[in-house]
Amino acid sequence: MRPIVGREELDLFCRLPYVLDDELAGDLDSGRRRPEWMWIALRGDRLVARLAWWARRKDDPPFMLDTFDLDEAEGLDTGVRLLETAMAATLPSGAVPPEYSRFVPPGWRDDSTSRRAVEDRLAVLERAGARLLVERLRLEWRPGTPIPEPSGRLRFRPVGDREELVDLMTAVLDGTLDAHSRADLDRSPAAQVAAEQYDGELMDYKGPRNWWRIATTPGGEPVGFVIPTRNSYNPIIAYIGVLPAHRGNGYIDDLLAEGTRILAAQDVPRIRASTDVGNVPMAQAFERGGYVNFQGEINMTWS
Repeated sequence: MRPIVGREELDLFCRLPYVLDDELAGDLDSGRRRPEWMWIALRGDRLVARLAWWARRKDDPPFMLDTFDLDEAEGLDTGVRLLETAMAATLPSGAVPPEYSRFVPPGWRDDSTSRRAVEDRLAVLERAGARLLVERLRLEWRPGTPIPEPSGRLRFRPVGDREELVDLMTAVLDGTLDAHSRADLDRSPAAQVAAEQYDGELMDYKGPRNWWRIATTPGGEPVGFVIPTRNSYNPIIAYIGVLPAHRGNGYIDDLLAEGTRILAAQDVPRIRASTDVGNVPMAQAFERGGYVNFQGEINMTWS
């Protein structure tokens, strides 16, 4: 069990395939991954398990464990040993390990092969001290899909400044159905959670900030906001929020349509988004907006 020595071992690392494999070389070039964060378990010359961490930006510590694979013929003990060995060598002593993310096929529970692979990974992570945080839907809008026409109920304008958006982000955390936000609110007040999300996530996106929109009533009262942008891989709808006083009026559809229009006007090949399985109103809004569920995601966390 050891980390790879460098890019020359990417072919070896990819003998156990996963959907992120095509991004590994680019991530190494950008510094979002490092060879010492990419661990393999070999039995002779056969790869039997692997894992890798990812960072949001160069020179950051690992932000997420987003690759973990185990040969189907290998016992779970090998996965546990690899995970514990790699964490001890890579992560600071006593630190809470980064969250685990795994992309899964839609309807993975209905396919015996997919179900076993997912449940084996979850079992390994649980034995290493992780717990399930949330299961999410990964969604995609594709060119040619109709975008709802503006309803005329709202007015849209660019975000004024950081303070304005952070104040709105703070307000929409009241009653949020998002599992990550609820977990953050268990540790910090809403204003701090919003500020940290703005500085630690929104500021990292590649799209221009003049795409971000605040929605208001015709009289100018803020209703919510939408953040259409790009991450390092795709155009995305990063965040949609409706203020508590305006929920239940269907404004989510107007916000999503506006964000989709902004990105579609850039002649993008796709638009990606995600939401919790349990956030039924948001999932239904994406379905009405022409987004399809192309993949799932499972998040586990240590606490």
